[in-house]
Formats: sequence, structure tokens, C-alpha cells
Amino acid sequence: MATREDVIEALRAVAEPTLKQPLAQLGLLRDIVVRESGVSLTVVLHPDSMPESVRLESEITAALGALQAGKPHIRVRAMTEHEQQQAKASGETGQAGTAAEPKKGAVPVKGHSAGLEQNPLLRPDSEVVSIAIASGKGGVGKSTVTVNLAVALARRGKRVGLIDGDIYGFSVPDMMGIEERPEQVGDKIKPIERFGVQVISMGFFVEDNSPIVWRGPMLGRMLRNFFADIDWGELDYLLLDLPPGTGDIALDVHQMLPRSKEIIVTTPHATAAFVAARAGAMAIKTNHEILGVVENMAWYEKNGERDYVFGRGGGGMLADTLHTSLLAQLPLGAPDNHPSEPDFSPSVYKADHPTGLEYLALADEVIARCGK
Repeated sequence: MATREDVIEALRAVAEPTLKQPLAQLGLLRDIVVRESGVSLTVVLHPDSMPESVRLESEITAALGALQAGKPHIRVRAMTEHEQQQAKASGETGQAGTAAEPKKGAVPVKGHSAGLEQNPLLRPDSEVVSIAIASGKGGVGKSTVTVNLAVALARRGKRVGLIDGDIYGFSVPDMMGIEERPEQVGDKIKPIERFGVQVISMGFFVEDNSPIVWRGPMLGRMLRNFFADIDWGELDYLLLDLPPGTGDIALDVHQMLPRSKEIIVTTPHATAAFVAARAGAMAIKTNHEILGVVENMAWYEKNGERDYVFGRGGGGMLADTLHTSLLAQLPLGAPDNHPSEPDFSPSVYKADHPTGLEYLALADEVIARCGK
């Protein structure tokens, strides 16, 4: 099967009609996904080139025909003003930008953070319930819990937003099977809707899974942009997938959302619970309500027999330490989703899956505790 690099190479001679430079060189081939069923990609064009989009699609289809069977799925959109500036700079330098940096202009940075208190989500009278999902360490399934809780809340008819605040370790777009990128409408960015959840992530603004090499203050500004520059619409719940531990981003969230509630995720292992207690202690010190603890990977079940792979009791011990409740115990496993499904995602459980039902029960408990 062809690779992403093969696709770029096959399209290396295809030029942007207005800028007269190869699309690949300008970094205008986006969201390239190669599957056995065919190739999917987004082509970004100068606004003056949009009348040429049909001809360009035919040219791209012909170029990819020799590479892989199946008609490619091609999405075409016009550049934003920021992307036009970036493309102009790329054309002048002959480069598509620095791989380790986010795409310049992907998120408008206009100094909005100075007026964050005016943001509807952050005002003291906001009726949106903000819930930060935290853990003491990585690898406990915090992001899996976050996306499945968000989807479960949406399945219960709630209007849900999700911020992938784990800016160094963003994973939500991949976990939810999101391949498209947000678009700018006016001076705001529209989040991507998936399974009824409005999603925004640093992963939307970084090319090729590149590492983020920013320092804390820059990350804090980006997180503020997720509030100031995103058109969230009407929400009942806003979930934030925090980075593990008690670093700068977690502290920024606590400062920006003084009324947010928190769920702590751990595994049954005693050490994981011990480390997670630090995240809970941070919430308590910053006067944030802890809704409870979720014990993930509580057991592995096969042929009706449960194997407690990571031991037992860690979640309950952590809940006792933080003087809160154990909200759920979720098994170790993976969704039985198949890539051929139209709504495929690697990590979201179907509503009728046994674990999906556990997440619906967790959502019900959250709704009851939040009174919304």
C-alpha cells in the first residue's frame, strides 16, 4: 500500500494555479490519509484559484491513479489571510516552514487573552459546566476516559465541547477518528464536530505529528486562544483533557476556570493512585471541586473471568485520600471498531458495547452531580 510520502511525491508537480508553485512545496496538501480503500486529502488554494478547483481535482486524481486504486477523496478549501501570508513566505524561501513549529496563522493570536473574563465560557455567570480531566502520570487512559465521557454526555442529549489541553501529548483527534481540520469563519475558528462533540486540539494546528518545543508561557497563550478564538456556540458541558501532572498548563486551567470541576483518573496500581493524589491535591489547593475518581484498566475480562492485571484498590484508596467518591471502574480493553466503518474511531466505544454502557452510567453520574 502507498504511503503518505508516496502521495506527496506523486503530486510534486501539481502547482497552485495563482501562486505558480507546487502545492507540496507550499505545504498546501493537508490531512493525507492512505487506506486500502483509497487516498483522502485536503487541498488548500488561494481564493483566486477556487474557480480552478474542479480542474485541479481532475489533475490530482490522474496523478494518484497510478499510485493506488480507488478514486481519491479530495476536499478543497480556500486559504485564510494568515495562510496566504504563510504561503507567500514559503514561496519566497522555497520551504514549507519549520516542522517542529505549529502552522503559522492556524490559530489567530490577537491578544484576546487580556479580555478573557468577557468570554461567555469564563464569565462568573456562565451556565456551562467545565470539567477538567486530570491524572498524576501518563499512560493511565486519561484521554480515553475524556473522549468517551464527552461522547456519552452527547448521547444523553447534552451540548458538549472538548478541549484537548494536553498540548505536548495531544491525541484526541486521532482517538476520535478526526481527519479534517477546523476552518476560520470571520475572526473565529469553528471546532470540529464528532459524535455530537465540538472538539478543538493542538493536533489540528501541527503538521505531521511534529513535536511541540514551546515553553510554558507560549503554551498558556495557546490555551487562552482555545477560549478566545473558538466559536463554541451553546454548550452545557466543556471538558478539558489536561496534561498529566501538575505543570504550567494544569495551573493555567485552574486560574482561567476558577469554577471548573475535576475528575481524577488512575489505574488500580497503588503507585499510580499515589501519584494521582498530587493532581487532586492541586485541585483542592486551588479551590476546585473534585467530582470524583475514575479507576481505569480496573480488570481484564476473558471468557467471563476477570484478571486484575494492575492490582486492586487503587481507585478506592485515591477517592478516600481526596475525600471524594469512586465514580466508575472501567475495564482494560479496546473498542471493536473496524476501519471500514463510516464513523470509525480507534478509541470511542459504541453506545451498546459493555464498556460504552459503563461510560453512559458515568455520564449519568456526572449529570446528577452537576445538576445539569
